[in-house]
Amino acid sequence: MTMTVTTGDAALRPRRRADTAMATGLNLLLLLAVAIFGCWLIGTRPFDVGTDTSAYAGLYQRLGTGMVETRLEPGFVYLSYVLRQLGLGVVGYQAALFALLLGAATVATRRYFHYLGDTRGYFTLLSAALMLLLISPMFVNASINAIRQGIAAPLVFAALLSFHQRDWWKFALYGTLASSFHYSSLLYLAFAPVLLLRPDVQRYLAAAAFLCYVSGLSLIVVRTALPSLYQTVMEYTATTRFESGVRIDFAVFSIFWYALPHLLAPLVPRPYRERIKNSTAVYLVMLLPFFSIGWGFFSNRYLLPGWLAVSLILAAVLCHSRIALLRNPLLVRIGLVASCAVFYVLVTNVIVI
Repeated sequence: MTMTVTTGDAALRPRRRADTAMATGLNLLLLLAVAIFGCWLIGTRPFDVGTDTSAYAGLYQRLGTGMVETRLEPGFVYLSYVLRQLGLGVVGYQAALFALLLGAATVATRRYFHYLGDTRGYFTLLSAALMLLLISPMFVNASINAIRQGIAAPLVFAALLSFHQRDWWKFALYGTLASSFHYSSLLYLAFAPVLLLRPDVQRYLAAAAFLCYVSGLSLIVVRTALPSLYQTVMEYTATTRFESGVRIDFAVFSIFWYALPHLLAPLVPRPYRERIKNSTAVYLVMLLPFFSIGWGFFSNRYLLPGWLAVSLILAAVLCHSRIALLRNPLLVRIGLVASCAVFYVLVTNVIVI
């Protein structure tokens, strides 16, 4: 009778579990430190950092006397009211909103983690996603300007990922939360049925929408068939500081970020390669509102959710790369720390897009 000796392996298991627990604890401490830094930076920013900072601060102070009449979304207003009743000052309010943005990004990353079919490495993916978000001017815009839409944007991505996997309950949950913070979320959710089409049909539809936009056809169609909608879009925050009309630069820039994960796909082994490529369909859907009505003032606001989602998609490419150095957790953590310095420069110099 042969007996297999496994004493060595049995002795190593507690040590491996201890190492895993220690690594998890260090990851959590690093993420907490990054979150505290971000909340401090955004919370203590002056009122002239961010075009809407003073407006949000004014609303928050008025809520001290009770609920006020406002056009803002009920979820955002009630949250602000609760924070006001808790006695937070404006600095605490600004910090809390940024913490909520980080929370929404964390939820979206977790949803994407499950979408990819991962079972290990969530904290590495989250660290990579936050690293890429912090160096993104679009994330700065979501932090200090388009605050309500910034909070809603990651939840829109989570909702569309859920729809793509036919998880209707989570789609409804994330979609409702996103819409309660910014009504524009409904635009992206309305295009969700495109995800039911075959991938090749999705690409043809997106290409047709892109060509209709850059040629000016979508503008002509809406102006002719839906003049009230055209008027609404063109009157929104009209200003001489921002160019209206067809923005080919925005359109080409957005398509580049769709193509990039496909170009990098050979760096990722199966099955993650196919899952990451499949997730770019969600990004395409998030571009469709812009291709439909993205010719008014500040039309880049229609692209904000998609541009933020790019950071999560590229984080997945990084974490599943065939190149061991790129997916090294230690390198990702070092990058996350370095990204805090970049974020500080971007915020203090108000570098947004």
